[in-house]
Amino acid sequence: MIVFTHTSRMDTPRASWRNTTHDWTSTVDLDHLEHIRQNTAAYAPGGTLHLTLEVVAYVADEAEAGHGGLCHITLHPDGSVAVADNGRGTDTRVDELGHIVKKPVMATKDLRFFDNPDAPRLPDTHSRRGMSVVAALSTWLVHINRRLNGSWTQRYEHGVPTTDLRPIADDPVTGTTVHFLPEEPLRTTSSTTFEDLARLTRSWPHLSIEIHDLRGT
Repeated sequence: MIVFTHTSRMDTPRASWRNTTHDWTSTVDLDHLEHIRQNTAAYAPGGTLHLTLEVVAYVADEAEAGHGGLCHITLHPDGSVAVADNGRGTDTRVDELGHIVKKPVMATKDLRFFDNPDAPRLPDTHSRRGMSVVAALSTWLVHINRRLNGSWTQRYEHGVPTTDLRPIADDPVTGTTVHFLPEEPLRTTSSTTFEDLARLTRSWPHLSIEIHDLRGT
């Protein structure tokens, strides 16, 4: 059981919560995830590198808003990538029935970007579409979330949750880790180098980024 000690129960139904980045009434949008998977080239140009930038963009959002500012990117020998930050963590609430509700960032579209022809460009010059692109195009993705009101982890496969929220020990430091393994074709679309990441992530001045390349170890 996940205990939320510092959050207040919403006094209105979940359907009335304000949607700023994602639709709180939704949990998994299977049609959206399948659409991404059927259009891989459009949503993941450059393969793993682009997906990594999609994740780091959320860390940059937090930093620009004055939360956190540290980002660790780890390139693992199996081709997976982990992006960790010290922001506030993914928003998680308790509804009027006492149910725990997390913002559905992985399995639904980002309302700001996905269908927006004027979506901002990521540092690789391609349009930002959101975290659901990363989840949909990953064989697996593990989301670790640490907030002041409770910490948990959840696993996804191709964007679909395969576990419930699993509680983990609280930590004095808040933040999010997104560890994902892109589908095999994306891992070979183009090489993701330390130099590429270092150069492109400099575009976010609010971030202090450390890159750890473990692929040669």
